[in-house]
Amino acid sequence: MNKVKVHHPDRDPSFVTGAYSDGVIIDGFLFVSGQAAVDFKTSRFVSGTIEEETHLTMRNIQAIVVAAGATMEHVVKCTVHLADIKEFDRYNQVYATYFPGIKPARTTVQSVLAENIKVEIDCIVKMPV
Repeated sequence: MNKVKVHHPDRDPSFVTGAYSDGVIIDGFLFVSGQAAVDFKTSRFVSGTIEEETHLTMRNIQAIVVAAGATMEHVVKCTVHLADIKEFDRYNQVYATYFPGIKPARTTVQSVLAENIKVEIDCIVKMPV
């Protein structure tokens, strides 16, 4: 088994975030850990509206995907956790802008999220050959 660790390009390498990687590539797939509205330069959560947090979360995902050598077009599956499912429509409008072509498969659920964040998203990417 040959796993490759992928870091968010803005992550401060001296800041340990826990027992996980931002992303892991194996067997032609990139698995991106749950991302949220985090400023990786300061390693702090950024609170805002659901739209603001969704944009920052998606930009964090995009940065990891690009760092791995793929694009958002290569995302095939997302799992989304919303703190308040009533904000689904507002979140969905922002989320959709990151996938102009064929949208990835997706699961969206309401969850209790840490740090008072409004959204957390993980994804699976089929790496280009």
